[in-house]
Amino acid sequence: MTDLFDLAAVVTARLDAVNGRSREEIGLRILKVTEEAGEVAAAWIGAIGQNPRKGVTHTTDDVAAELADVVLTALVAITSLDRDPRDVVTACVNKAAARLDTYSTTPPE
Repeated sequence: MTDLFDLAAVVTARLDAVNGRSREEIGLRILKVTEEAGEVAAAWIGAIGQNPRKGVTHTTDDVAAELADVVLTALVAITSLDRDPRDVVTACVNKAAARLDTYSTTPPE
């Protein structure tokens, strides 16, 4: 099994080799996260059959796969900013965990 963080580094290196790492290219990699999130939205709409003209076109497995695309794309964007995605994600997890700890003793207002 390929490590997700290692794969993000490989994808980033490949993109760098093909497209360079200009400010514009980094911006496009960040915007790619939004594009992938749109695909999640489309898959969810298809999974619940919200569009009566199309009906049910996706499954929740499709939605989960699109969400995974968002994760990988975000890790590539983080790596492209010359940050270690392991460190960034760990900090995010710790921040969320601290909030949960706070909320378990004091309910949010």
